[in-house]
Amino acid sequence: MNKLSSALLRSSLLWLVLLCGSAARAQTPAVGRHSLEGQWKGALTVPGGSLPLMITVTELADGNRFAVLDVPMQRVTREPMTVTPRADTLIFEAEQAGCRFVGHRTPDGQQLLGIWQQPGYATPLTLLLVPPATTAAPKTFKFPPPYRVEEVSVPSVTDHLRLAGTLTVPAGEGPFPAVVLVSDQDTHTRDAHYGDFALFGSLADYLTRRGVAVLRLDDRGVGKSGGDSTKVTTEDRMRDAQAALAFLRTRPLLDIAHIGLIGHGEGGNVALLAATQPLPPNFVVTLAAAGLPGQELLTRQRPSLLLRAGTPDTTLLSLARRQEQARLQAQRQADKLRASGSNAAQVATFLEQQRIRQRVEDNKRLEAQRKRRRTMLDIIANTANTAQAQVIVANMVRQDAPALPPEAVQAAAARLTSPWFRYYLRFDPRDELDKARGAILLLHGTADDMVEAQTNLDILAKSLKGNPRVTARKIEGANHLFQAPTTEWPLLNGQPRPVISPAALETLHSWILARAKE
Repeated sequence: MNKLSSALLRSSLLWLVLLCGSAARAQTPAVGRHSLEGQWKGALTVPGGSLPLMITVTELADGNRFAVLDVPMQRVTREPMTVTPRADTLIFEAEQAGCRFVGHRTPDGQQLLGIWQQPGYATPLTLLLVPPATTAAPKTFKFPPPYRVEEVSVPSVTDHLRLAGTLTVPAGEGPFPAVVLVSDQDTHTRDAHYGDFALFGSLADYLTRRGVAVLRLDDRGVGKSGGDSTKVTTEDRMRDAQAALAFLRTRPLLDIAHIGLIGHGEGGNVALLAATQPLPPNFVVTLAAAGLPGQELLTRQRPSLLLRAGTPDTTLLSLARRQEQARLQAQRQADKLRASGSNAAQVATFLEQQRIRQRVEDNKRLEAQRKRRRTMLDIIANTANTAQAQVIVANMVRQDAPALPPEAVQAAAARLTSPWFRYYLRFDPRDELDKARGAILLLHGTADDMVEAQTNLDILAKSLKGNPRVTARKIEGANHLFQAPTTEWPLLNGQPRPVISPAALETLHSWILARAKE
């Protein structure tokens, strides 16, 4: 199946897994003699790849269970699921979404073998148990990291609030180059957690161990930071980044001439925006920053990323079924051609013709979806009355996602008409980039399915062409979180753990050190 078809199926799967949102507890004792408690990890097979997921089960004192679903690559975090034992079978289910996993446990208790089911799609799935850490002999001592760690409070004078965070400074006398980490859209705590993967926590540790001080902050209204997260815009976030830069300039161990910003996703655009202002950062690193205008970028993204509420998308599921049926039909016809005496070249030509035809049909359907999405975004951008816009958007969401519960429809409509969303629809990353000062490193991952690497990298590089200190790089195999390909993840307790791409880390670190010597 071609990449476009695979992307469409991944979209449909994500619509379903995001909706696993009904908190639940099972009322039946555990199946068999083994406890279910722990993390059950596996990979959901999709055409062209796999989607790692994890179900975490907690055994409660009253004999009930609590389970949550995580799909880190798709930003699904701690979505509750029901757990129902029936004889020797276990059922993990999200009733409203219609998705569930039905499996049985192996005799050793270490695996669940079964079928993942959702409307129009079913696939075998194996989940492996990662037992919870024992509490019988808790650690009383933990080696400190080889650098200074300080809890800080950053004042934002212009917005009359304080941002809480962690400053890590290398050992030694300094002065050290320093960076502020700026998170992607939505709200994040200072470590920028995606499931059990701490993007900023990992990045800060890597850089500080190698001579770069790092400040990472809780976003407005999140964690220990002040402010209202529901009203923040990209421009507000830029002022927060400026406040963080001003704070670092007061620190005695830091090199005031080499203080920069590292921004992930929208945070990269925030960093570039700060580079156009008075007292800009000395350097900027962007990780998957957008080059496309906000409305166009959102139009191209997956529907589930737009709604952030999740729903079974029966249209996409039907499309995925048709694509798979077409592929199987083409394969059967190819087998008949071989049986009738056609040579390998003739069969290959036939299959290529079928792939081209399927690609054309896929493009037509994708364009129809984008047209529908563009209409919704136009309505949001041009309906000044928020209450009226919410009613219209809620109606469109219900039409597009009839299985979505009423409260989720309203939540999606509220998000789509929020101050940040309205601002981002009008936001054009290219504006005033010709004024950006300082050295700039643009990094994109070739496996990023949220902010396509080549398109956005080309736009940013063109907009910054007047700055001779711009460097653009693509990191092979890295996704939007700059994780390495899953085949390169290290094993921890026998399970693969996501890590930042070593190539991305080395590129970023060596570039910063080179700037510090200028």
